[in-house]
Amino acid sequence: MDSYPFLKGHGTENDFVLLPDHDGTVHGELGAERVRALCDRRAGIGGDGVLRVIRTEQIDAGRGQPAEWFMDYRNADGSLSEMCGNGIRLFGRHLALDGLVDPAQPVPIGTRDGIKTLTFAGGRADGEITVDMGTPKVLEETEVSVVVAGVERRWPALHVDMGNPHAVAWVDDLSDVGPLHDAPVHDDAVYPDGVNVEFVVRRGPAHVAMRVHERGSGETRSCGTGACAVMVAAALADDAARDTDYRIDLPGGSLRVSWTADDRVLMTGPAVLVARGSTDL
Repeated sequence: MDSYPFLKGHGTENDFVLLPDHDGTVHGELGAERVRALCDRRAGIGGDGVLRVIRTEQIDAGRGQPAEWFMDYRNADGSLSEMCGNGIRLFGRHLALDGLVDPAQPVPIGTRDGIKTLTFAGGRADGEITVDMGTPKVLEETEVSVVVAGVERRWPALHVDMGNPHAVAWVDDLSDVGPLHDAPVHDDAVYPDGVNVEFVVRRGPAHVAMRVHERGSGETRSCGTGACAVMVAAALADDAARDTDYRIDLPGGSLRVSWTADDRVLMTGPAVLVARGSTDL
């Protein structure tokens, strides 16, 4: 294939390769093999996933969504994912900096989990970005486990759906779960398509810290939808009033998340573009 443009960036060190393909003429159906090559940290560009930037009218998954732009997201292993909270902020940053949207106005973005609306702080293309992540679904209690130094450890977990599935488990210390090289064991009946698993500790009032193993990507430095699921679980455990702002600390930085009185989850954080160029991977 001829060379094509890319951008590289991150949201709280959850990093992505962006592929501008506005009219759907560059990549056609973006294959898993190409995604894996792009995300390879030694032989490729490196990333936790790939975001294809395409107009909604050009992709079947976005049909009927009243948004000009669609975030066609894939995990590092090439698998499709419904939503990416850090990725969508980076997606919006690219659109705003390249003059493709007006940051002074709310910006709707199509995803496989429906429309997500971005708001840019101060109406500036380079300001923090708040994402309306929609209404969370709090589902059943379940269980996750990991093997640390040859010993299996188990924790109860809360199933929270943020457009993609999460299992939120409270631990005494974030080191308790070991290196997280392998995906935690989960109930396949509850999560037939896999699950993102968050391990959480308290840091103070409305303040928690977490680590996450993302399906299809492994342990990542941050997970936006995971931070939202953690905030929902923490707010329920704390019996917190709606609109309480929580600080969620991740290995790659911090996010602010609130659960509003009208049952929406709002996530605010940075998005940084670090490079652009062309590749023939």
